[in-house]
Amino acid sequence: MRTLSYLAGHPVLRRVGEAVLTLLGVSVLTFVLLRVLPGDQITASYGIDAGDLTPEQIAQLRAYYGVDKPLVQQFFSWLGGVLTGNLGVSSNAGQSVADLTSQALPVTAELAVLAILLALLIGVPAGLLAASRPGALRDTTAQTLSLLSLSAPVFLTSTVLATVLANSFGWNPNGLNYARLTEDPLLNLQQMLLPALVLGVSIASPIMQTTRTAILDIRGEDFIRTARAKGVPERLLQIRHVLRNALIPIVTMSGLQFGFLLGGAVVVEQIFSLPGIGRQVLIGMGQKEYSVVQSTVLVIAVLFVLVNLLTDLVYRLVDPRVWSR
Repeated sequence: MRTLSYLAGHPVLRRVGEAVLTLLGVSVLTFVLLRVLPGDQITASYGIDAGDLTPEQIAQLRAYYGVDKPLVQQFFSWLGGVLTGNLGVSSNAGQSVADLTSQALPVTAELAVLAILLALLIGVPAGLLAASRPGALRDTTAQTLSLLSLSAPVFLTSTVLATVLANSFGWNPNGLNYARLTEDPLLNLQQMLLPALVLGVSIASPIMQTTRTAILDIRGEDFIRTARAKGVPERLLQIRHVLRNALIPIVTMSGLQFGFLLGGAVVVEQIFSLPGIGRQVLIGMGQKEYSVVQSTVLVIAVLFVLVNLLTDLVYRLVDPRVWSR
């Protein structure tokens, strides 16, 4: 009994247990929502010709796609395959979902890394600048720009940028076939530049606001006033005491945003023709390929959970007291 109580109270094991329950919940929710949506893979594959199929042909196709069994049996059959490494097969692509995901995931991962780096390079300095003089012109300007970037729809920003650069300057690298980083690094970076910039600017807004709020909160603490009274140089005070203690909310926000990006920036990937994991889910939903959508969403959920666990590890580096709570 004491062993179970210790395991339940251990922060790492508790987080792992929560992660398993989260993944199970995502699996069930995705499975149910896909079945609630109208249509199935037969109507998606045959279109209006599906009405000409005989009942025997429909029954054969349902057996072929594996949707002739009871829903509970379908779920556990798919889940059992996932646990053994079989994510299913895409009949339209003629490939396994594992192969499709292994091709799409590096694209989304590269886009997410570039976007979060740009967001941090923009958001953290802007937050520091705004917090240096609360209520001053620099603060008002930074917050106004932050709200503008946050309110601008990503699809609109992406479309406008792509259209203006293509029509006015003839620059449209995303109009070419996608080049992987290992094949053509220069073209790959050109194709990633605009989507990463669009996402980075939109994510920089919450990071900037979080940084500003965290800095102002820390500056009001007693230990900051004590350090200043002891004559600690202002630059050292800002870096060692203020910024370091403000890192936890910044890391939290960055981790959440990075997790969402790994979930697939569907709109941006679609507009810029990037064969990422978000676009894979979108295509799978359009073709009603249950195994593609279910397995890909589960992979996305796993990535999100791993990012959260990694964020917890970063917490420990920033402030070991977090793990004792």
